[in-house]
Amino acid sequence: MTSNRSMTRRQMLAAGMLGVAVAGPDRANGAESAAKGGARAAAPFRFCLNTGTIRGYKLGLEKEIEIAAKAGYDAIEPWMDNVNNFVKGGGSLADLKKRIADAGLTVENAIGFPNWVVDDDARRAQGVEQMKRDMATVAELGGKRIAAPPAGANSAPGLDLKKAAERYRAILDLGDQSGVTPVLELWGSSKNLSRLSEGAFVALESGHPKASLLADVFHIYKSGSDFSGLRLLSNRMLQVFHMNDYPADPPREKARDSDRVFPGDGVAPLGQILRDLADNGGGQVLSLELFNPNYWKGDVLQVAKEGLEKTKGAAEKRQ
Repeated sequence: MTSNRSMTRRQMLAAGMLGVAVAGPDRANGAESAAKGGARAAAPFRFCLNTGTIRGYKLGLEKEIEIAAKAGYDAIEPWMDNVNNFVKGGGSLADLKKRIADAGLTVENAIGFPNWVVDDDARRAQGVEQMKRDMATVAELGGKRIAAPPAGANSAPGLDLKKAAERYRAILDLGDQSGVTPVLELWGSSKNLSRLSEGAFVALESGHPKASLLADVFHIYKSGSDFSGLRLLSNRMLQVFHMNDYPADPPREKARDSDRVFPGDGVAPLGQILRDLADNGGGQVLSLELFNPNYWKGDVLQVAKEGLEKTKGAAEKRQ
């Protein structure tokens, strides 16, 4: 009995169904082997531009795609309102998909805010329908994922995490139909689904093999979660990771989204963060997401380039 049960557990871990990395000597040995094999030297990440970083320029999606390509990113993470505005202006999703592909980019994720997790039944039903429409749009662009943040449930505490898991499972099942996976996004300032532990609980309790988290340097910091928790989350649980940094002042309790700075320009433990992501399998998409209005005063292409250079620099310094 013990032997069979042990074998079943090993098989589950090997399949990675839970998306949780095993800590301890095996992890250390794996990291050492990867380092000897040169895996660390060849940065195991892809680099993406979240268009919120240049949102203040009000360029429109076509220009944002152009900027991302010229700056040298591998991928783009568009906001759904810009995609919808493009279509409302007479644009074709098929043409947009071609434009993105011709620019050498992929759509690794998209950002939207449907109220899929709220307790109010009517609002939640509307949010799920919005999520369904957004997934269909992202699928037409050839996209892989869409953010599922706690929109509408972020101001008042008390969200039942087991119910949140059921609701997350419902939109994951919708994602199976569209081919676009909703990724549970954590908001550090939210009263619900702000901490890594809360997100991991909801993802695991959903019971869906594609459940995953969208975490962010600033949001982890803002929530008060310890960055060491990332060591427990494999590259199946964390496929896209929002990159940024934060200054020592203002203090955490007063820090706002607009205080984010380029990676390496703040005090976040980026070396530790990126080492842990690499050691847990690598391959993650590092998507630069900032909302700092001071950056919007400069040339947009230079801002995009500097953001990419500093993100890559942080990845290289994790050695």
